[in-house]
Amino acid sequence: MSTLGNFDPNAILRGAQLTLVGVHRALQNPALFTSTHYRQAALAVAAGIAIRIIVAIPIQGVRVLLWFLSFMVDMDHAQWDESVTGGLHFLEHSVLQVPFFLMTLMRYITPTLDQMFMDSLRWVDETYVQKHKAENPHNLRAMYYPNLQQYSTHVPRDKEQKTSMKKALTLFAIKYGRKAAISLAVVSLSYLPYIGRFVLPAASFYTFQKAVGPQPAAAIFAGSLIMPRRYLVSFLQAYFSSRTLMRELLEPYFARVKYNKDQKKVWFKDRAGVLFGFGFGFYVFIKIPMFGVLMYGLAEASTAYLITKVTEPPPPPSEAEEYKQESLRWKNKHEFLSLPWEKLDLPNVEKLKEKLQSETRQTPRKQFS
Repeated sequence: MSTLGNFDPNAILRGAQLTLVGVHRALQNPALFTSTHYRQAALAVAAGIAIRIIVAIPIQGVRVLLWFLSFMVDMDHAQWDESVTGGLHFLEHSVLQVPFFLMTLMRYITPTLDQMFMDSLRWVDETYVQKHKAENPHNLRAMYYPNLQQYSTHVPRDKEQKTSMKKALTLFAIKYGRKAAISLAVVSLSYLPYIGRFVLPAASFYTFQKAVGPQPAAAIFAGSLIMPRRYLVSFLQAYFSSRTLMRELLEPYFARVKYNKDQKKVWFKDRAGVLFGFGFGFYVFIKIPMFGVLMYGLAEASTAYLITKVTEPPPPPSEAEEYKQESLRWKNKHEFLSLPWEKLDLPNVEKLKEKLQSETRQTPRKQFS
């Protein structure tokens, strides 16, 4: 195992690969194109446009104010007006991540994302069986959807549901507000004389040393010393936003399989590289103007495919406690990460791995097909 631990480049690339394969699998699902999901897609595009307008209001307001000031101040020889609007745009999009915040807020407004996850999970099971129908059924994995759909999400009804949603929105807003305050504080401190240039590199070292280890984090710290502030802020926020996105996308799974805080921490840490690669892939897609919210729906559908690769099929709810303990560690992680790139839809990870190793020993020069 490399010094990068669970955050090695191969795991990140595999996560990015699962992003593309997951989208492809989700788009093949005919249930995704029902009238309900079409309506949600239309609402998502409308929400994307609304988000762009909301985010643009402060910037346009400043532009209007500067336009009025231009009647009193000669703007022809001054560049500070563009600096103000450019700085405000950077603050909203890169420091505060306002569009991303509004997009993730959709989960609490649109309950169909949970249903989209479950519909996609059922489709992944059906596709898996279809792809391996010629093989021995005893070698196939268990199904995910039948048991997971029996798990309760404890969603209350009527007045209690509104109270629960209000509480969830409040907690989400507090969490985002805390992260936004920290981001603003760090960026503000980076403008201090003398010590300011070390603030963001120190933040990058603190961020990555737990994920990748002290030596790689030190290399990131050294590289960040020469990186312009704007790019370094974008780099750090992309990392944090990808992790946040991944946690939001996995919420339909964790709403059913209820790990405690410590268990969830272990679960995420053991799959850190793949989850980051998957989340970062969709973070890039979600940054697409207006259609980002639509991509968020596809990301939720694709997460169903991801689940089948990074954890075991759940048993009936009566065996949930034992399952939670056994599923904290990714059992087939090393086998999965070492398989050829085209072998994602394997019937049995360990058996295929043994077969490939056997073929390699028998014919050393034979390449994996």
